[in-house]
Amino acid sequence: MIQTNLLAWLLRAVQFGTIIIFGSLGEILTEKSGNLNLGVPGIMYLGSFAGFASAYLYENSAANPIPIVCVLLALIAGFLAAALGGLIYSFLTITLRANQNVTGLALTTFGMGVANFFGGFLLQGEVYTAAPISNAAFAHKIPFLSDRLGVVGEALFSYGFLAYAAILLAVGMHIFLNKTRAGLNLRAVGENPATADAAGISVTKYKYLATVIGAGISGIGGLYYVLDYNNGIWATTGQVEALGWLAVALVIFTTWKPLNAIWGAYLFGTLYWLYNFFPKLLGMTNVDRTSDLFQMIPYLVTILVLVIVSLRRKRESQPPASLGLAYFREER
Repeated sequence: MIQTNLLAWLLRAVQFGTIIIFGSLGEILTEKSGNLNLGVPGIMYLGSFAGFASAYLYENSAANPIPIVCVLLALIAGFLAAALGGLIYSFLTITLRANQNVTGLALTTFGMGVANFFGGFLLQGEVYTAAPISNAAFAHKIPFLSDRLGVVGEALFSYGFLAYAAILLAVGMHIFLNKTRAGLNLRAVGENPATADAAGISVTKYKYLATVIGAGISGIGGLYYVLDYNNGIWATTGQVEALGWLAVALVIFTTWKPLNAIWGAYLFGTLYWLYNFFPKLLGMTNVDRTSDLFQMIPYLVTILVLVIVSLRRKRESQPPASLGLAYFREER
């Protein structure tokens, strides 16, 4: 019984962590350029709805839906819709130099509103609707390894392909930011755009690309939530928004390092699901009153890490120096 609960806890924690890995990696890439995009929850909402809607409409219009087509349509639509949100943010904050905090918060409201408005047409008066073929494709386990290796196979190989893609993306982003010319240029833009501009680096280009691509990556997290984690079910419950804020918190927790997002996201997932599995392991009952307290733990841990990082004052643990600041080239 204990082993079953622990395994279920681990599986749920990894799946939960995968959602916020994508969200935080997209925001890390954005913030490395100096843009503070607080519209991550709305962007993830856009990605989740666009991905689900494209797969759902294909499933219900094709005579014999092909799973791989469902996957491709969902990924492309989810990424592009979220990237469009990032483009809107970029135009307002980079070109028009609007306040980044206000713009990000407005984008969160906008993304939720658009997704829920158009999502209502898919629900058609129902509480929820589903895309089962797409869910089966996204949640498909690794053959042989997941069912032939016992507990080890269940713990390591029982996830959809996006769970493994998130880890590879984190590793790839680490290499990009630290080992490539484009990545180092991007970091230079985030640290001191005036100096980067003087060195011949196109500040505007790097900010736009990082913000738009970062938004697209975050949108994949929302897509994963609907078509894998939530069993292919679309319902306007607002859960994606909460996960978006947790992804923003994870960026701070990881001190803007992509590799830290891997174990940090799984830790957040473990702590988030503490309320459901920990009392069972202890044989506790009537824990409804304490469930909200358990779900606060990831945010409390983030605050604690922020305090520790601030006290240590190590430069490598600090955010990009120009984060949240508009760049005025004429004042260079």
